[in-house]
Amino acid sequence: MKSNYEVIIVGGSYAGLSAALALGRSLREVLIVDSSLPCNRQTPHSHNFITQDGVPPAEIAAIAKEQVLQYKSVDYITDLAVTSKKSQGGFEVKTESDKIFWAKKVIFATGLKDEIPPISGFAECWGISLIHCPYCHGYEFRNNKTGIIANGDRAFHLASLVGNLTSQLYILTNGRADFTSEQLKKLDQNHINIIESEISQVKHHNGHLQKVVFKNQEMMGFDALYAGFPFSQHSGLPEALGCELTQHGHIKVDEFQKTTVEGIYACGDNSNMMRSVANSVASGNLAGAMVNAELTKEQF
Repeated sequence: MKSNYEVIIVGGSYAGLSAALALGRSLREVLIVDSSLPCNRQTPHSHNFITQDGVPPAEIAAIAKEQVLQYKSVDYITDLAVTSKKSQGGFEVKTESDKIFWAKKVIFATGLKDEIPPISGFAECWGISLIHCPYCHGYEFRNNKTGIIANGDRAFHLASLVGNLTSQLYILTNGRADFTSEQLKKLDQNHINIIESEISQVKHHNGHLQKVVFKNQEMMGFDALYAGFPFSQHSGLPEALGCELTQHGHIKVDEFQKTTVEGIYACGDNSNMMRSVANSVASGNLAGAMVNAELTKEQF
């Protein structure tokens, strides 16, 4: 494998592969570096992505990888990018296996890492029946007994969306509730109950929820729980290179997926509040096209 490329893409899931496809079709020399640990690896099915609705995420990624690697100018390595620095008018990327690569441009498609609370059962259910998005998973749990683990404005917002999918809806604030009087009135009008008891664990079978156990020893059965956990960038390389983050912790990009550092682009969950396969693919496609446009402008 050679060491010099026009573009290095760090992250080879949906966004990274989509960017590589756009670049490969423009005959750009591209290297994809991927650690093979997508954040949705536990999720059984992907939804709300036209032509692929209900297909397992791993299957979508496998088909995408196979198609992208048909383009001979695109290389792929399973490895972890551990350091990167500006070098010789471009960027040097070093991997965990001590391989060093260089490219004129870098695209980070590195995703996010969810900071799942150490509550028994949460990690095992995450992406299966403990879910983050009604657009991605809500239809499959329609008309089922559903809980929202959140408080305040976020809980109220989620309740308004999920309330359209089920009439059996509860908000689990996991402590003292924090709603305005107007929000409480709306929740009451829509028959949404608030439970303030703290959660001690969730009982499940292979990631499928059975009961929520509270610290007061009471239990309540649920089919699904929505939750929004804090997150961090899966890779620290963009920030180490000087890329600014937004106040929410995403990589700051412009309308063309360009970061605040010249020559670096970002796409997918790491720079987008809409966490879905469809949005990742779209932003990756745009990033690839814009990097190609920048290279063309420099070379033509």
